[in-house]
Amino acid sequence: MARKYSKAATKKVARALHKRKKRTLKSGRSGKTVKSRKQAIAIGLSEARKEGKKVPAKKSAKKSRITKKKKTSKRSKS
Repeated sequence: MARKYSKAATKKVARALHKRKKRTLKSGRSGKTVKSRKQAIAIGLSEARKEGKKVPAKKSAKKSRITKKKKTSKRSKS
């Protein structure tokens, strides 16, 4: 079974979690301190993604998929 994330991506996530524990990890836009573990993991993965490491693509929102289906069904009718 292949690795889901590269070793470098794993290190980025570990570093983000460590920074969160020390209360030095800040969110992007607002600059507020990150308190959530999930948010820290997401920040680590996005940093790895920006550097071109092996990380799966972000999952798109369900809402956008539904609207795409509606648009394609309207086009096929006309």
